[in-house]
Amino acid sequence: QVQLVESGGGLVQPGGSLRLSCAASGTIFSINAMNWYRQAPGKERELVAAITNGGSTNYADSVKGRFTISRDNAKNTVYLQMNSLKPEDTAVYYCYSHYRDSRSYRYLEVWGQGTLVTVSS
Repeated sequence: QVQLVESGGGLVQPGGSLRLSCAASGTIFSINAMNWYRQAPGKERELVAAITNGGSTNYADSVKGRFTISRDNAKNTVYLQMNSLKPEDTAVYYCYSHYRDSRSYRYLEVWGQGTLVTVSS
């Protein structure tokens, strides 16, 4: 069983920065993708940024040039550096991982509990 624990959310003024962290723990053999999603009130959950175990990244058009995803494979942790934040970035941010379980060797998925980011003056 694997758990994802997110941290770093909060209230920030427009133009400010936040750094989210997501640490995976449990029966991990290997991790493929670790992604960040977000869900704003009344909207569907959307992919914000993704990173593979090889370091390839992908971003939503709305955050390109402002957000940076990175990961520390030794710590099974993914980060999301968010700069130049806008009110429309306000959402619950969720961490997601696609991993291989160390007991069953099956490929599985897991979600974090979410962390709220509010961008407001």
